[in-house]
Amino acid sequence: MSEEPVAAATLAGALEVPLESVTACLTELQKFYDETHRGFELRHLGGGWRYYTRERHADVIAAYVLQGQQSRLSQAALETLAVIAYQQPISRARVSAVRGVNVDGVIRTLVARSMIEEAGQDEVTGAIVFRTTDLFLERMGLHSLADLPPLAPHLPEVSELEAELGQLAQAAPQADPEAALEAATDEPAADEPTDDEGAAAPEQDQP
Repeated sequence: MSEEPVAAATLAGALEVPLESVTACLTELQKFYDETHRGFELRHLGGGWRYYTRERHADVIAAYVLQGQQSRLSQAALETLAVIAYQQPISRARVSAVRGVNVDGVIRTLVARSMIEEAGQDEVTGAIVFRTTDLFLERMGLHSLADLPPLAPHLPEVSELEAELGQLAQAAPQADPEAALEAATDEPAADEPTDDEGAAAPEQDQP
């Protein structure tokens, strides 16, 4: 009856039987459903056990239940989620440094959808850091973060990125403050689309 994965310890407490017996029964059920090719399966994900429709039936079930109502994460949200998953716990500023854009809005979306959560504060800066949730593991079909694909080596280390940005800032000539202010006010907000995909408006002929 639960809408979320149930831990074996919770089931053992409800049934008043040893945890080892519950774990053995769950494993036996899982094997039985696989061997008899049932339309559903029992999975151990996100720290608990839950029934799922078999993957080969997913399209049929989705068409019947969802009927086009499934809400997908944007590309920006997926990229931000990937950075957090591999670098967690990580602050908002560090995620922005890795992606090169402001991620405030995306972070709020991921928190609202329970894909990430606050995980305390950074010991050095005091900034709030974020981590992925059990719902993230469940949606991604993972038992733990150790099951993440080996993509982390392809992501730049935040410390190396910040050092590189610092070197570039020191090597760059001092900009005119007024010109910098004017350029900043003309820039579109990060992660927000611009009119006509950023195309400039044509100039008007002068009389």
